[in-house]
Amino acid sequence: MSPKSKREDLPHVVILGGGFAGLYAARHLYKAPVRVTMVDRHNHHLFQPLLYQVATATLSPSEIAAPLRALLGRHDVSVVLAEVTGVDTVGKRVLLSDGELKYDFLVIATGATHSYFGNDAWAQHAPGLKSIEDAVEIRRRILVAFELAEREPDPEVRRALLNFIIIGAGPTGVELAGSLAEISRHSLPGDFRNIDPREARIILIEGIDRVLPVYPDDLSQKACRTLEKLGVEVRTGARVTHINEQGVFIGTEFIPARTVLWAAGVAASPVARSLGAQLDRAGRVLVTPELTVPGHDDVFVVGDLASLNDADGKPVPGLAPAAMQEGKHAAHNIRRQLQGKPMEAFSYWDRGSYAVIGRGHAVGIAFRRFKQSGFSAWMAWLLIHITFLIGFRSRLAVLLDWAYSYLTFGKSARIITGPSPRLDRLQPTHALTEGGETSAAPESRFQATASHAEPASPVTH
Repeated sequence: MSPKSKREDLPHVVILGGGFAGLYAARHLYKAPVRVTMVDRHNHHLFQPLLYQVATATLSPSEIAAPLRALLGRHDVSVVLAEVTGVDTVGKRVLLSDGELKYDFLVIATGATHSYFGNDAWAQHAPGLKSIEDAVEIRRRILVAFELAEREPDPEVRRALLNFIIIGAGPTGVELAGSLAEISRHSLPGDFRNIDPREARIILIEGIDRVLPVYPDDLSQKACRTLEKLGVEVRTGARVTHINEQGVFIGTEFIPARTVLWAAGVAASPVARSLGAQLDRAGRVLVTPELTVPGHDDVFVVGDLASLNDADGKPVPGLAPAAMQEGKHAAHNIRRQLQGKPMEAFSYWDRGSYAVIGRGHAVGIAFRRFKQSGFSAWMAWLLIHITFLIGFRSRLAVLLDWAYSYLTFGKSARIITGPSPRLDRLQPTHALTEGGETSAAPESRFQATASHAEPASPVTH
């Protein structure tokens, strides 16, 4: 499979993945003596840090995504819509589900996916949040739950419909919980006649002893207090042992809930396994300081798929700024190789990270040392995210939606898509286990532990 190019005699750089790392690599190869092809299974670049706002009806998908061809057209980058199945480093080929691509240099930025700690059957009952499709499905489940509760005559079933459980209290889980609390307490009251959305129970479950475990303890405590003020029930030190369509088991305790959301872990893209390189526990590639696969100076791994430490010996976090810097540095080292110069080691500049908890509330650390919380942190979070959004139209649309939401508590994207809700699909809440038994404990074959909310660093910002 050979993309057409006016510069077919030039070295071919193939970039896998159109996220932050891949996009910045492509942009910083502009005017280099190479031809560039980007491969992605989606036709758009996605601003993942704001996915939860699509899932909770604040923003529309088009406001946080942009077509790759439009973003890269003026940079003379070819875009191939395809599924990558593996990499042949010996033959210097990218294997696709429907063909292959030859490369001279390869930049792998395929990111991460959900991890259910070996319990993949839970995925159908507790969707994670990594793509627009995930966000739209979560939004559908949340809004449908309120619609079905409005029509449900059985109080027990209605309570289960109004229970919302988020598993994992890292940044994604905290942001989902805070936004869900605002929807039920401020956005939806007055829209329904038979239910009071403020009676919704938002439960945030974390396997260890505090929320936001990647942040200092004082910021974690502030975040927990803010969540509780919003009406979120925070359950730390709680280990999920089973999830089914009726709800969640925490040990032997069963909590009925028709909407369960997963924010408890990620795993690296399976493309990493085809490289024959050493991987860490999360499946990420242990790269060299130059961001290459050991023994393959022509293969770079960047973004969430790369595992490396910074100058202080700490893992480089899976944040958008880190991915941008890595993508840019991979392009820099490709240029140096083309010039016959030695590659340079990557140096991460930590600008900080923030987790927003609700309207006007956030916690964060700027430049590794300046702790922030409350409204000032929320303003910093807002400015950072507006800065990194791609395109003037997106920035303007998001600012307008945020202003509307802040001033009115309204959610402008409360649209249900997908199958129509039907009451006859609901099952009695007393059927708790797969065998129809009413035992309070799951069977031993379902025993599993989700003991950590997220990996050692937040991956959603």
